[in-house]
Amino acid sequence: MQNIELSEQEQVRRNSLDEIRKLNINPYPAEAFDINVSSKEIHDNFSEEKGNYQDVSIAGRIMSRRIMGSASFAEIQDEKGRIQVYVNRDQICSGEDKTLYNTVFKKLLDIGDFIGVKGEVFITKMGELSIRAKELVVLSKSIKPLPIVKEKDGTVYDAFTDPELRYRQRYVDLVVNPQVKDTFKKRAKIISTMRQMFDEAGYLEVETPILQSIPGGAAARPFITHHNALDIPLYLRIANELFLKRLIVGGFDGVYEFAKDFRNEGMDRTHNPEFTVMEIYVAYKDYRWMMEFTEQMVEKVALALHGTTKVTVGNNDIDFKAPYRRLTMIDAIKEHAGVDISGMNEEQLREVCKTLDVEIDDTFGKGKIIDEIFGEKCEQHMIQPTFIIDYPVEMSPLCKKHRDNPELTERFELMVNGKELANAYTELNDPIDQLERFQEQLKLSEKGDDEAMFIDHDFVRALEYGMPPTSGMGIGVDRLTMFMTGSESIQDVIFFPQMRPEVKVKIDSADVFETVGIAQECTPVIQKAGYLTLAELKDLNPNKFHQEICGLNKKMKLGLKNPTPEEVKGWIEKIN
Repeated sequence: MQNIELSEQEQVRRNSLDEIRKLNINPYPAEAFDINVSSKEIHDNFSEEKGNYQDVSIAGRIMSRRIMGSASFAEIQDEKGRIQVYVNRDQICSGEDKTLYNTVFKKLLDIGDFIGVKGEVFITKMGELSIRAKELVVLSKSIKPLPIVKEKDGTVYDAFTDPELRYRQRYVDLVVNPQVKDTFKKRAKIISTMRQMFDEAGYLEVETPILQSIPGGAAARPFITHHNALDIPLYLRIANELFLKRLIVGGFDGVYEFAKDFRNEGMDRTHNPEFTVMEIYVAYKDYRWMMEFTEQMVEKVALALHGTTKVTVGNNDIDFKAPYRRLTMIDAIKEHAGVDISGMNEEQLREVCKTLDVEIDDTFGKGKIIDEIFGEKCEQHMIQPTFIIDYPVEMSPLCKKHRDNPELTERFELMVNGKELANAYTELNDPIDQLERFQEQLKLSEKGDDEAMFIDHDFVRALEYGMPPTSGMGIGVDRLTMFMTGSESIQDVIFFPQMRPEVKVKIDSADVFETVGIAQECTPVIQKAGYLTLAELKDLNPNKFHQEICGLNKKMKLGLKNPTPEEVKGWIEKIN
């Protein structure tokens, strides 16, 4: 009864595992296996004329096998790719004992198992680059079968493509869809390119708290937890802005952080509640300088990844070559919604929303109403990189008022392919103005806006000690990776995206099967055949079902007494 959850293949593999152990072979050895080459290095550099790679040591996962007589072929996959291995019985078993080949390799190893191979590289008579194995070591036995992905003449059949399975079992996705690794290698390249640029400019990489007593730096709904030792509520950070600006107060001229932030909000193709952001703050700069810095950074990333600034994202060809268009938010709304909102109060903006059929609710203040109008009517038009600049003051509680118009702020958002990619300010460093802005946010919170900012009195106190003129910018690493890799979903660029809990498979107990006369010892056989509940037997053909469970009993050597065809027919009649 203990193994009823195992499939037939899983049970066969566990039987093989036991047989390997009986041969005094450890299927999970502790010893290191030294590797001196990768599959890609061999494919790139082998030369028959040079006769190189005659003493290679390589390891990987078995991905295919062709078992023959005294010689067979296997294909192993390492991190860099795949390569064929030629396994000859007498070469890996030089003595009288041929067990390693005849029993272990031919019968007990499976696709998915890890092996180590030592030998020499050669070209087969069929012209295929291969390793002639002189030593073969079992490194890890796989007891769960991989999804079978078939490929012929460059065409893939039965691919592992279900998003639910791919995201939930990323470890399997990476094995059977090796191209997925390329996306995450590019993600790492994006981060290292940005980090190199910041370091060369003399800015310091820092770390700030994830657990915060006040979730500040953005307008978003936080996750909340409890600190038992201090007996206080804490929040997962929604942004790292306020702590980074404290460091500017403390005397650093430039700081940056690659950080995990958390927002307890919706999930869709471009949003994940846990996401990676890079924020940077530089003293004695303004948002105009930061615009140039940002477009140079994004252009540099594109060139590092692709050798060109042109990237295809979905159906759009996007050029990340600097400079980018600059468009004020008010002009963007005027251009795409046909309305000039400059100087309008909250009631007038609500009327505009009715005219434009933009949904808002009573908790929205002026800033959020403007944001909804822009989001509904303008964002989708911003395909090529565009800086939307000079936001209304109500939308930017942490941003300095515009030097030429106190109704606006010195803020920009970089829009690409209809989505926000980066957000930046000339930072507000007037402590009195900052406190008043926080107090306005408090009023919105009391009105019911659960994304309004908290008042961070310690941050105001930091500003009272004096913060130099500063510009800051935050950019979503996940979304940048989406654009740079042409990925359609944010889940494609996060190794382990958040998923709903797996639905538990319903399995009836042996007692339930016994109600129609099925003996308890027969239940495991029926469930190994894939019929986990009594109801699943309802529409089966009795004769075919009888043959199936008898065949399974024999194949798996379970040694159980087979039911008669009449008994099986009686079971199904009772169910119906």
